Amino acid sequence: MTVQKLSINYKTLEEFKQFREYGLQELSMLEDLQANIIENDSESPFYGIYYGEKLVARMSLYRKDKRFDQYFEPKQDYLELWKLEVIQKYQNKGFGRELVEFAKSFGLPIKTNPRVKSDAFWTKMGFTPVHYNMERDLGENPLVWYPEGVSAQSSEELDA
Repeated sequence: MTVQKLSINYKTLEEFKQFREYGLQELSMLEDLQANIIENDSESPFYGIYYGEKLVARMSLYRKDKRFDQYFEPKQDYLELWKLEVIQKYQNKGFGRELVEFAKSFGLPIKTNPRVKSDAFWTKMGFTPVHYNMERDLGENPLVWYPEGVSAQSSEELDA
């Protein structure tokens, strides 16, 4: 089981279509991929795991600059993990865990927004809820993972 950076091309676009049937609309990465193809953005934020020739798990992983960091102390670059999805037939076989462990291997803090009924998975992966801040979180309930030496920003910093 190896995580691979997915190319931004029409082959990947075709592979992503299989996920749409199994996931929620909010998990669809087709629009993201199509936008990147149109913009000819060669730096792919997409990662996946193949089982044989079939893409069975994928995620988007974006590096955010520390000037946008409202979650971690000390302020630093962090990763935003989006749209992790494993095709239903391949769930509970370690593919999601492998993607998250890959993201953790960068050694940067990670923020994600869990989807319906996925809190138990994220908790098992070491993610914790942040202290909700109405302006920052905009109705979302982010979860974060802190590598060693990193903690949550204090509420005074958030209010400043």
